[in-house]
Amino acid sequence: MIVHTSIGGRRVRVELSNMFGGQPLEVGSAHIAVHKEGGAIVDGTDHALTFAGKTSFTVRPGVLVMSDPVNLEFAPFADLAVSLYLPHDTGTPTAHNLGLHTSYISKGDVSGAATMPEPTTTTAYLWLSSVDVVAPADAFAVATLGDSITDGARTTVDANAAWPAVLAKRLSANKATQHVAVINQGIAGNQVLRDSSALAGVSALARLDRDILSRPGVKWVVLLEGINDINLHGRPDLEDELNADDLIWAYREIIARCHQHGIRVIGATVMPDQGVNLSSERGEGIRQTVNAWIRAKGNFDGVVDFDAVSRDPKNPLHIREEFDPGDHIHQNDAGNQAMAGAFDLSMFKN
Repeated sequence: MIVHTSIGGRRVRVELSNMFGGQPLEVGSAHIAVHKEGGAIVDGTDHALTFAGKTSFTVRPGVLVMSDPVNLEFAPFADLAVSLYLPHDTGTPTAHNLGLHTSYISKGDVSGAATMPEPTTTTAYLWLSSVDVVAPADAFAVATLGDSITDGARTTVDANAAWPAVLAKRLSANKATQHVAVINQGIAGNQVLRDSSALAGVSALARLDRDILSRPGVKWVVLLEGINDINLHGRPDLEDELNADDLIWAYREIIARCHQHGIRVIGATVMPDQGVNLSSERGEGIRQTVNAWIRAKGNFDGVVDFDAVSRDPKNPLHIREEFDPGDHIHQNDAGNQAMAGAFDLSMFKN
C-alpha cells in the first residue's frame, strides 16, 4: 500500500486498525520502504516492522495497534510502501475504500520483496490507519475532517490531487510553513450527525476522538462536512428531518472538543450541489443558513470560503462548469487546486 507523505523525516511508525473487523487479524510480517514505482521499492530502504518487539502478531477486533519506531529517511512528498503478510483468511477487512493510490496484492509472504510478483491491484487502504513521522519540535499537523469531497472523490488516481494534498504542497513551498504537515481524514459518505453505511463509517461527532484528537501533532482542523446530512435528511418528506440548528449545534460540539485539546478549527463553507438528485429547495435553505453561521465572526477560529471559490458566478447554486466532473457535487483536479488555493497560509505560521 502506497502512502504519500507531506513533510519528510528520518523515523516513522505505522498504525494498523482492526476497528471494524469481525474476527482477529493475524499478521505474519509487516514491512515499510520507500516506494519506487508500480509494485517496486527503492533498493536498500526495506525495513521489517515490529509491534511490541514482535514481527508477527494478532490484532483483536476493534483494536488499533502501533508499530515500534523504525529509522527510515525520506524527503517531503515521498511515497512510502507499507506491506502486510496475512497467513490466514482475514474476513472482511477494515478498509478505506477511496484510497486513490494503487495498492499491490500478491500471493505468499512477499512483504519484504523488492518487487511484488504478479500483483492484482486495488485503490483501497486495507487495515492501514496512519504513518507517523518524527518531526522537529516546531512541526505540527493540519487535519482535514470531511466527507468524499475531502477524501478526493473524482480526482485522478495516484496524482495526489485532493485538496488536502495540494494544500500540503502550498505549505511546503512557503518558507514560513514548511514545517506543517497535512492529514487527510475525509471519508466518502460521512455525515456530521448520523452514522452512515458500513463503507462511510460512524459520524464525524463519533469519530472525532479517534481521527482527530488522538492524532499526534495536530494544531489545526479544517472542517468541511454537512452536505451529506443536508441531502439525506434535509428534505421535507423525511421522518428524520434535519434543520440548520442541528448542524450548527454539531459544529459547536466539534469546536468545543477540539479547543479542549488546544486545537483550533477552521470552518469551510458548504459548496453548492444543485443538479444532484438528493438536493432540495429546503436543503439549499439549510446550506445558506449554515454557511452564514460559518462565515460569521467568532464562531470558528478561521474560515475558508470553499462556496465562494467553487460556485458558478452566473448560477451560484451550481459549482463551476470547469470544476464539475459531471456529478455536480464533487470537484475535479482543477477544483481541488482552487480549494487549496483559497487558504490564507499566514494563519498556519504557529
